[in-house]
Amino acid sequence: MFGLDPGFTTLLIICLLAACAFEFINGFHDTANAVATVIYTHSLRPTTAVVWSGIWNFIGVNVGGIAVAMGIVNLLPVELLVDQDLMHGISMIFALIFTAIVWNLATWYYGIPCSSSHTLIGSIFGVGLAYYFLPGVTEYALNWKKVIDVGLSLLISPVFGFAFALFLMYILRKTVKNKIIFKEPPAKKAPPFWIRSILVLTCTSVSYAHGSNDGQKGVGLVMLILIGFAPVYFSIDRSKDPQALLYEVRQIEWNMGHLDTTGLAPAHREALPGIASGLAWMKSALKGVTSFDQLPKEAHFRMRKTIILVSKETEKIVKQLRANPSQDIKPERLAIISSNLKKFKANTEYSPRWVILLISLSLGLGTMIGWKRIVVTIGEKIGKTHLTYAQGASAELVAASTIGVSTMFGLPVSTTHVLSSGIAGTMVAGSGRQNLRMGTVRSILIAWLVTLPVTVILSGLLFFILRMLLH
Repeated sequence: MFGLDPGFTTLLIICLLAACAFEFINGFHDTANAVATVIYTHSLRPTTAVVWSGIWNFIGVNVGGIAVAMGIVNLLPVELLVDQDLMHGISMIFALIFTAIVWNLATWYYGIPCSSSHTLIGSIFGVGLAYYFLPGVTEYALNWKKVIDVGLSLLISPVFGFAFALFLMYILRKTVKNKIIFKEPPAKKAPPFWIRSILVLTCTSVSYAHGSNDGQKGVGLVMLILIGFAPVYFSIDRSKDPQALLYEVRQIEWNMGHLDTTGLAPAHREALPGIASGLAWMKSALKGVTSFDQLPKEAHFRMRKTIILVSKETEKIVKQLRANPSQDIKPERLAIISSNLKKFKANTEYSPRWVILLISLSLGLGTMIGWKRIVVTIGEKIGKTHLTYAQGASAELVAASTIGVSTMFGLPVSTTHVLSSGIAGTMVAGSGRQNLRMGTVRSILIAWLVTLPVTVILSGLLFFILRMLLH
């Protein structure tokens, strides 16, 4: 398989199954948040709720794009992904998967709504940081710009969820005259049709948003595995036309050559020869090539690296020229370069259809199993009073909106933290802080705070040890 011998093929299959297991666990760990409100308001029976949520998670992964998945892949640099030594890739993969699965299972077992997003991203951070301590390495192996974006996204989203849910509850109390939505739902009695419809709709929205964001993290994990094991087959999208890539190379080269770069910052001017050299090599390598199969094996490594580095440096230059416009540079030319770069990067920012289907099935099936522990925490242990219709709908509306916007920008967020903070916000809106069960809130906050350092340390140590042993 993919040019690997039987031993490495077996390891690849094991790693792919482990990635599916991670996404399966993500399903019953995180998606319990989506169904807690409809279960505790008696809007849907538990079995119906989890099956319905599983279906919409499946749909979300399939139609939500791959921007978040590529954000996960791009957290680690190409030098770490595209490595001639297969054992190095295996070290990275086992460190990531083992850490993510162990921490997810541990928090699920104790019923703590911990974030699968934090778990996976912390594991990636750990590998990237540990890479720096390897003999002969002088640079940190992390895309720090992406790290900062992801870190801010994970930090701000729960705060936004709490504040916006509290504000939404305040508006509802001021404007809605029918006070039934603020009362505890009658035991084992379905709510009125209009309330039930709203709650099912918000549950559906959160499930879809979860699939389109969290599901993409699984896609990104699988791509890390495939690039690590078989970079010749997955470094670039072999289904594309090499001549189309060659056309984009020529377009970028021509447009960059007609820019007035005298006003660029010194660091950006110094990058110009590297950009020109990379584009020149690609033109030579792709000349007369009608299929990526015709490229030498080692050219796939270099092609991916060149695409990523040229894109990165060119985007910086375009950004500076837009911020400091010159009469000699037309905005239309910068727009053309950006358009070319988008098509150019699509050769490395992709995922095979079978990967998306594999992850969507794993997430959808996981949603239908093991949900009860987290549902009980969300429904009963955050607030001292029973979840009302208004609280359930408000928290889920905020969660779906926050996750949806984050997905548009390619940023991973935690469904768990956004929704549980939203529930906390609605509880505070009702009777103030005293309505919160502070023991549960403390447990969630502690899990939120320790997940990143624990997974960073665990994955980093494991990666470092494996790299040294398998060197």
